[in-house]
Amino acid sequence: MNTKRNTIFKVLAIAFLLIVIVVFVKFFTSNTNFDKDEIYVQVPTGSNYTDVVKIISPYIKNMYNFEFIAKLRSYPNNVKSGRFLFKKGMSAFQLVGAIRRNTPVKLAFNNQERLENLCERVSSQIEPDTTKLLATFRDTVFLRQNDFTKDNVFAMFLPNTYEVYWNISAEKFRSKMLDEYKRFWTKERIAKADALNLTPVQVITLASIVHKETVKKSERPTVAGVYLNRLNIGMPLQADPTVIYALKLRDKNFVQIIKRVLYNDLFINSPFNTYQNIGLPPGPIAMPDVDAIDAVLNPTKHDYLYFCASVEKFGYHEFASTITQHNVNAKKYADWLNAQGTKR
Repeated sequence: MNTKRNTIFKVLAIAFLLIVIVVFVKFFTSNTNFDKDEIYVQVPTGSNYTDVVKIISPYIKNMYNFEFIAKLRSYPNNVKSGRFLFKKGMSAFQLVGAIRRNTPVKLAFNNQERLENLCERVSSQIEPDTTKLLATFRDTVFLRQNDFTKDNVFAMFLPNTYEVYWNISAEKFRSKMLDEYKRFWTKERIAKADALNLTPVQVITLASIVHKETVKKSERPTVAGVYLNRLNIGMPLQADPTVIYALKLRDKNFVQIIKRVLYNDLFINSPFNTYQNIGLPPGPIAMPDVDAIDAVLNPTKHDYLYFCASVEKFGYHEFASTITQHNVNAKKYADWLNAQGTKR
């Protein structure tokens, strides 16, 4: 009797072990179907379980095993939107866990020329599309409540890398950017802007011109000083980058490359043309980096009113206090451009 009982026990034990092995093999061994070390899958807002299955099925070796575990862990009734990390070799059990953990995006942008370009850049990294982002940033209620206009709201965006969730709404992204803007404008920076009789938006607008004028960080405080000197005496800024911006805006073509501003360009009818209008343009002509902003807030004090690209130290500028000296510098540069055959 004992021998028979022992035999039955052994058979049951073996059967149980086989079941455990089968379960382990099916649900706790690799169930991925991609060659990369890791991939991200994006589940749009409003997706249901059927949608998720369609999205992830190309990356799953055995969907039956995945779905078995998903139902066991009540995932079909708790679908989450977002961006999820799948690593090569994950088991069905691990994959179900991964599709529950929304992974942040390291969203980066810099050197954008206008709000439309920024929205295109941002929309390539998060769920809201360009149209939705643009509408959100140009919302009249938001602009009025935060003292922005459609022309200067671009000043709110500071080039950096930000951590956000892929499925962040356009409104929440806007709020995050506004918070970052307010955080940037510390009491110290605001005090420096006040000392210049400029608002933060005006500082960024001037910084966008300085940013476009020179990539040399060592020169930027000097260039900023020139423009501040002009502002203080009521002289037009006469900044070529603003004319180039006006030309691109007129042509609705921000892809074109303009290396030379021609005499007739100076008369273009645009609020951004600082040859025809006194003071700052209505908003930034580009996204200045923090270095350019701080250059405006910490300008070099001097009596220069003019500057021109140098033909002796390429990338740098020649500065002048008088129009006579400036004309000499400007002629050198014009002659150099002509020698290079640069017409536009």
